[in-house]
Amino acid sequence: METRVLRLDPRQPDPDALREAGDVIRRGGLVAFPTETVYGLGASALDPAAVERVFRAKGRPADNPLIVHVASPAEAEALWAEVTPAARELMQRFWPGPLTLALPRRPHVPDVVTAGLPTVGVRMPDHPVALGLIRAAGVPIAAPSANLSGRPSPTRAEHVIEDLGGRIDLVLDAGETGVGVESTFLDLSVDPPVLYRPGGVTPGAICAVIGPIQIDPSVHGAEAGEAPRSPGQKYAHYAPRAQVIVVDGPLRDVQRKINDLAYEFMQEGRTVGVLATAESRGTYQVPVVLEVGSRKNLEMVASSLFATLRAFDRHGVDVVLAEGFPEEGLGLAIMNRLRRAAAGRVIEL
Repeated sequence: METRVLRLDPRQPDPDALREAGDVIRRGGLVAFPTETVYGLGASALDPAAVERVFRAKGRPADNPLIVHVASPAEAEALWAEVTPAARELMQRFWPGPLTLALPRRPHVPDVVTAGLPTVGVRMPDHPVALGLIRAAGVPIAAPSANLSGRPSPTRAEHVIEDLGGRIDLVLDAGETGVGVESTFLDLSVDPPVLYRPGGVTPGAICAVIGPIQIDPSVHGAEAGEAPRSPGQKYAHYAPRAQVIVVDGPLRDVQRKINDLAYEFMQEGRTVGVLATAESRGTYQVPVVLEVGSRKNLEMVASSLFATLRAFDRHGVDVVLAEGFPEEGLGLAIMNRLRRAAAGRVIEL
């Protein structure tokens, strides 16, 4: 299969290109498109055969549910069997934006979308191309991140092509995404609500609107249950080809430990890379040090995290030693992604 690429202005996308992409979706095809978080791989959420193509293209486990993207709160309410006051308050405050809400689904939502769960996660993305595509397609769009399963999520069209070129029909290239990590996933079908995946909307921001919520232990690295309630909860994700080890603790201790580990690995003949912050980039004694941003600007860190992890592949390293971050605010989402990339290999100092 040849994967076509259409380049669009991220602020004022060409209506003809969006109509063409919408036709692909309606015919059961797969379209990769930018959101404010990462690039998604879209199919008609109401077409089970098209959704199954998403799973095949990504190599995604069938028990890993998908998020449905809509262009308005009314479209979300058409997918949910009931809508709580908390859901309406959160939609009003954070939509369009990086917050996915899960509620009991209506019968017409296919099982393949939800991995058989009684709930469906829905969000309204904050990107003109994504919203334009949904409107042009005329159907809600089920879309996980547009990468091979387990790889770092794509924040640029070239990341999509690197992983899925020849596997999907069309890529809408509108440049780099902004938030850089996937949406926050909140299950509102239980009381109190449970946060299964941290993202661009922080727990504190949610609590300020609806009151207390629970944070599932898997967010901090505990094993998820047999049936994942949210994407990104159960399996290893976001990993480059190299082994990733996260070192977390006071920064000076982290720097010393990373240098010690790097020396040990290099003595074994392994090529080492360090994922560093601006504050400590010059302290590491390894050939490949990639800066992910400043600790004073976690928005920048989140935005560049996945692209930086992918960049280690181009350097051919065997091991990536990554600095950890305090699990507060957006740092919770950053550490969640690093823990998943490391498949639990986290050294706590």
